[in-house]
Amino acid sequence: MAESIDAATRERTDAHIAYHSPISHQLTAERTSYRSQLIPVTPYILVACAETFARYAEMMAIIDAAMPAERIGAAGRRPGSRVNTVHLWSIANFFLVGRKVVTQFDPSADSHSATATVLDFWDRAAQGFRGDGTRQAHDSGGTVRVYDDEVVARILAGVEPVDDADRGVVRTWNATLVNYLFLMNFDTRIGTSDTGPYDLGDGRTLLIRDYYELGPRRDWWSHVAAGQPYQHLVAGMVLEGVSARISDFGSIRTDPEDYLERLVGFGLYTTDGCPAGELRPVPFEELAHIQSVARAAQTAHYRNIATMSRDEMIRCGASVYFTFLRPFADIAGVTDELDWEVPRDLPPPVYEVIVAVGETLGDAVAEDTDTPETYYLPLV
Repeated sequence: MAESIDAATRERTDAHIAYHSPISHQLTAERTSYRSQLIPVTPYILVACAETFARYAEMMAIIDAAMPAERIGAAGRRPGSRVNTVHLWSIANFFLVGRKVVTQFDPSADSHSATATVLDFWDRAAQGFRGDGTRQAHDSGGTVRVYDDEVVARILAGVEPVDDADRGVVRTWNATLVNYLFLMNFDTRIGTSDTGPYDLGDGRTLLIRDYYELGPRRDWWSHVAAGQPYQHLVAGMVLEGVSARISDFGSIRTDPEDYLERLVGFGLYTTDGCPAGELRPVPFEELAHIQSVARAAQTAHYRNIATMSRDEMIRCGASVYFTFLRPFADIAGVTDELDWEVPRDLPPPVYEVIVAVGETLGDAVAEDTDTPETYYLPLV
């Protein structure tokens, strides 16, 4: 039996669940179908979400005590911060997916207090991040305009016009980095994040794209990226005749679909070694070297993954997903006080079932409700 919480907290928590349910149902329905031929993605997602359900409430309470969630969210309103749209969506929805997974095995495992803690933390952090009274890109029709006028002006100041040749360079460079970061994060699209669109008038739009953790990081497999000259990059892309919508999955939908064909201006920056919120220009001529290093690191990483066992890949992927909360702990200064090992609390028999039938279980979790309103069930 789930422990009781007061009536006001229960009503607020059920309202949060009801808010997320149709949005996540829609995002799941719209997402691009993807099944990796190499990495068991669905099993590691379910492992991570089950661990999230077991542990995020306690971890969030520690983070929140060090710095209130709303201040953490506000601190994410700068280039280089991984407190962003997709991480905010994930800290709530990974927990709710984990709740669906775990309660399929044991309905009595549902926790009212844990659910209330996680969704309250998310709500305050999301509102602090957005700063406009909304909580997600969904609420504003697909906009994420969290960088202030000063940041936007600083990015625009370094944007240079591009010709056909430059446009081809940027297209190839961007595709290389996106694919590289996708594999470095075990087939997870968290290596980039888009901000905007910002209307510049005259049919022009600014899209700002962050590229995160290009070089070595805490993950042991990232040593292959030792030659990368930058850890974080920010690109300012001025598009002409393009309408854009950003989803809470962190993906972008544009009309026309090939938005880089309409690229008319480009500027590149790094936050490496800069005070928070500051940017340093990166010369256009360096794109070729950045791309070359990324390609070499991607090849080495692919070869390393190919030698892993299925269990090793699941543990690595689950670590990527479970640590979506880490940027919040980083800002609060309590990262080293928390245990990021995963799996840790998932009972071995449950872990083995998820590993064995992960794809089938994932489909069942995604499709086990008939309506968007009941994609996540209220507290019982």
